[in-house]
Amino acid sequence: MMLPTHALVGLAIALPVAIALPESANVVLFAGLLGGIVPDLDLYLGHRKTLHYPVYYTVLAAAVVTVALFVRMSLPIAVAVMLIAAAVHSIADVFGGGLELRPWEATSDRAVYDHHRDRWIAPRRWIRYDGAPEDLLLTVAVAGPLLVTLDGAFRWVVVAALTVATAYTVVRRALPAVAESLLEDVLLQRLPDRVVANLPTRYVSDQ
Repeated sequence: MMLPTHALVGLAIALPVAIALPESANVVLFAGLLGGIVPDLDLYLGHRKTLHYPVYYTVLAAAVVTVALFVRMSLPIAVAVMLIAAAVHSIADVFGGGLELRPWEATSDRAVYDHHRDRWIAPRRWIRYDGAPEDLLLTVAVAGPLLVTLDGAFRWVVVAALTVATAYTVVRRALPAVAESLLEDVLLQRLPDRVVANLPTRYVSDQ
């Protein structure tokens, strides 16, 4: 799934907690948004492996939720929400496409790395690829209740996510050709070898 979808899912996870605890609403909403985004910060450093932990995020989330239920302080509650959002992000990517440059071709058997079992989980492809029409549909479905419920800066975050998601969906299938052309004609000729060596495999050759 694309990043705007994950970000809005993180906000949606936080929303019931924010409504139940209005005094901590902003912190909780920000934690949900952050948890939805953080796993994808590994995009160019071992994508869906370096910061994706479908098992460990879930275990940590369960432990922190237990603490938060007893302590009922803003910090453990926010951390619990963030970990739940990160876990949902990591698990949800299993139901998307693989890591190949053109995931609609379904040539990769890698969706998310399971550090607990030390192996890659195969993609289910319920959402065929990030930026697929069904991905945008999910983004819109999640955004609806958020737009009705949230206000201020968080509502603008939702609007921005919808805008980016729509634009990304429109250009998604053209992006691999642009990336290949840019790399082959410009970057690979100018970047130091050590930088080129660390580029994700999908940008040099399909998996």
